[in-house]
Amino acid sequence: MNVLIADDNSSLRKVMVNELAEEGFSLQEAEDGIKAVELLESNDYDVLLLDLNMPRLGGMEVLKKIQSLHIPVEIIILTGHGTVSVAVEAMKLGAYDFLTKPFNMSELKAVITKAYEKKKILNENLLLRTQIRRQSEAEKIISRSALMAEILNTVRRVALSNMPVLIHGESGTGKELVARAVHEYSQHHDGPFIPINCGAIPENMLESELFGHEKGAFTGAVSRKPGLLELAHKGTLFLDEIGELNQSLQTKLLRIIETGRFFRVGGTREIQVSVRYVAATNKDIKTEVDKGCFRPDLYYRISALTIHLPPLRERKEDIPVLIEHFRNNNPSFRHKKFSDSSVRVLMDYPWPGNVRELQNVVHRAILLSPQDLVGPADLPADLTSGHTASRRLEDVEKEYILRILNEAGGHKGKAAEILGIDPKTLYRRLINYGIKE
Repeated sequence: MNVLIADDNSSLRKVMVNELAEEGFSLQEAEDGIKAVELLESNDYDVLLLDLNMPRLGGMEVLKKIQSLHIPVEIIILTGHGTVSVAVEAMKLGAYDFLTKPFNMSELKAVITKAYEKKKILNENLLLRTQIRRQSEAEKIISRSALMAEILNTVRRVALSNMPVLIHGESGTGKELVARAVHEYSQHHDGPFIPINCGAIPENMLESELFGHEKGAFTGAVSRKPGLLELAHKGTLFLDEIGELNQSLQTKLLRIIETGRFFRVGGTREIQVSVRYVAATNKDIKTEVDKGCFRPDLYYRISALTIHLPPLRERKEDIPVLIEHFRNNNPSFRHKKFSDSSVRVLMDYPWPGNVRELQNVVHRAILLSPQDLVGPADLPADLTSGHTASRRLEDVEKEYILRILNEAGGHKGKAAEILGIDPKTLYRRLINYGIKE
């Protein structure tokens, strides 16, 4: 717990420092209001013990200054009997509590502890709001494919380590969902999961988002702001599209991963955090390294544990179960169903946008379909037109193969020889067409 004591009585400050140091508190002193504001602007404190009657700048002025600067600190007012009404007024301005002098040291310790607990609750609420906002669109990993089952087993194993994890996959394959799974299975699961898309934030703002900034660090920095690294303390920081980081931020990120220490933008005090790093990219980072666009030392640091996510076209058995999942997640349209023919259309489409594209198509079809049964006509034209052409070609091929097979008296080997294809290829075609013995 970091405590600042602002009081012009040096004897009282000494007593408080000696007593509170025994509790393991980190303590600093200010002999007047000006010094107190200077320390508050350049350091982080959990609790401020603030005397109302101080030279140069009184306690009430310090309190108003704290409000205008939006400094997150819990304030305990120290006052004489004659100024209790002023202390009550200070509490209306945001002070946590007040004590009248002389006070009992055990009482002071108890009030400080309660103020600190309030500060922790406020921080936790901020983190929860951040998580809820960012997780509002998050879904569980839905899959029935053996390939994804193997990947999830890998996720459980790598999560046990504290090493950085790199997730590689095309856009829309669910990299953030896998990152959240790594977090949930890790020792940091009780901490926050903080995602940041390195490609979606302007380059000149990204450093401030990651590291935070001090007041006056740049135009518009009207108050101190903690960065996402601080919010992710004792949790997981998910760096989506890490390949978009510039060389300068790559260098700083490497140092943080190795030391756990960094400076806010415009700051002079080093901050230490304990964070699990998970990165994701749709680029071939090794190629970026070869081109000189990505630092090789950072690449080797983040890629020791790499998870490759397959595109949806390589795990099409997941499409029907994903359709059901997206449908069930829309309470207003759970009565609607997808026809077998519409599911076949969705199964045949290559899905360049992967799961995200499938989700958008399913939601659109459910919303626009006038009937309870969603058919091919309710799907986007670019899906059905290609599917119709594909079906027409398949029908022609199927009729030709059946005619040759009939001419060969049902002998698959002879039919394959006439067709000029391998017998195994013929077997596969017959199975695809649903042709039995």
